[in-house]
Amino acid sequence: MLRLARGVVRDAAGGGGGEQALVVDLPDGAHAAIADVALVGRCEVGDEVLVNCAARELELGSGGFDLVHVNLTRGLSVEPAPAGHVLKLNYTSLQHATDPVDARGGEPTAVAGAPVGVLALHSQLAALAWAFARRAPRASLGYVQTAGGALPGSHSRTVRDLLARGLLASHITAGASFGGASGYAVSTAGALAHGFGVLRWDAAVCGPGPGIVGSGSPLGHGGMVALESAHTALALGAATLVVPRMSSGDSRAAHRGLSHHTRTVLELLLAPVVVALPTSEPLPELAPARGGIEHDWRRSGVDLDGYAASGLGAEVMGRGIAADELFFAAALAGGGVLGELTGEPDARGSRSPGSAVARRGD
Repeated sequence: MLRLARGVVRDAAGGGGGEQALVVDLPDGAHAAIADVALVGRCEVGDEVLVNCAARELELGSGGFDLVHVNLTRGLSVEPAPAGHVLKLNYTSLQHATDPVDARGGEPTAVAGAPVGVLALHSQLAALAWAFARRAPRASLGYVQTAGGALPGSHSRTVRDLLARGLLASHITAGASFGGASGYAVSTAGALAHGFGVLRWDAAVCGPGPGIVGSGSPLGHGGMVALESAHTALALGAATLVVPRMSSGDSRAAHRGLSHHTRTVLELLLAPVVVALPTSEPLPELAPARGGIEHDWRRSGVDLDGYAASGLGAEVMGRGIAADELFFAAALAGGGVLGELTGEPDARGSRSPGSAVARRGD
């Protein structure tokens, strides 16, 4: 059952980036809430609203706030904007029509040979984009937001910051995700084809939005979306890079060193990929992959101090760089290797990567 409560808006912030921050008076007190303006329209002080309070009641560390389900005062009279024929959140009470970018063109062949990085967590995105720009300053980087974490693209402050700084060229949401700053796509494959074929990206990164779904099981977590994204990129002929989730500060043993999320993905992949690794980090031991696959581990130097001074997001589950250097080092290495795979923007198809390569058994 939906956990809905009726309340009145006490405070309404400006709401840049497609979201509006609110304080709503509910029967059990005043609580922070978010309104997705593209879905439910803007709210004003005094508006009567229904909010979904399920995440707050679960005391989630990420996303633990109320969400406006409907504005009863003004939301029902808003004229809808023209939209396409493809539904997002279909067969739910929040289904809404979209105009997918992959219905407008973009050939799969545009992805062949192009570099595509695959993230495990949204928290890796800012460090990767920053390191990529340092390594390939004239190259454009697109972001395809997949399932696995938050579905609304408008919820990511990281994406808004990276777009404003020019560290991301564009942002497309794919599959169940929606609200991309640069449009929606029916599939990750369609988003990549549109990005490389129409938007002329030089490189792309795929990964979930914030608030990844976790569990204690080997396969039942949002990190498994990396397996799907990597296989999609491989099937399209992309130079596919996996950015590993690593940690020196996580209290959970399964995430220390190489996280079991990334380890599982690497052991289940049906074809070899490039895997980034900070220069100082030893090569992890993996169980034999299917069919004797050997992944291509590539090392990259990282600049933790430079990234810390950039002002970009530097926190994962409440831990900053000082508390979890390896997490950010691995993400920075991913950006460096992705930049190396990209090379000069006008030289696609004749890249000559120059970093050290560490293959298992060397």
